Amino acid sequence: MTIKNRKRASDDTVIRIGLLALRLSTALFLLIWVGEKLLAPEIARRVSETFYGVSPSDTSMLIVGIIQGIVVLLFALGFAKTWTYGAVLLMHTVSVFSTFPRLMNPYEPPNHLFWAAVPLLIAIGLLFALRHRDTLLAVPASITTRTSTHGAKSHD
Repeated sequence: MTIKNRKRASDDTVIRIGLLALRLSTALFLLIWVGEKLLAPEIARRVSETFYGVSPSDTSMLIVGIIQGIVVLLFALGFAKTWTYGAVLLMHTVSVFSTFPRLMNPYEPPNHLFWAAVPLLIAIGLLFALRHRDTLLAVPASITTRTSTHGAKSHD
């Protein structure tokens, strides 16, 4: 193996470790919001009322929390990447844009805290774009690859 090939292999390992760290830390971040829906629905309802203009019932909050929890856990496992990474990107995009007025007024307390979600949104977009390289501790693509009736493979 040449020095150039060793460098490339080393770079690939660093990228895979970075993508794993990004996937797992994002999942942990999102699980806090899932937990809020499941364990503190009154807080989640206030958030929903403030940013989305709806007041869901405890049952609705529980259902949304369970669905989001399943998606986030599948995302953490690197399963069906196009779907789960896409769903996580969509969920966080909606969340960030719902706070847009606060983002436009960062010096009114505590609005500056909402800006922490913006770099995460970019990072999730990057993770989505590089999902084919995120293979470390991920469900193997062969498990999420299916063959159509014409023999062509379809990847998540």
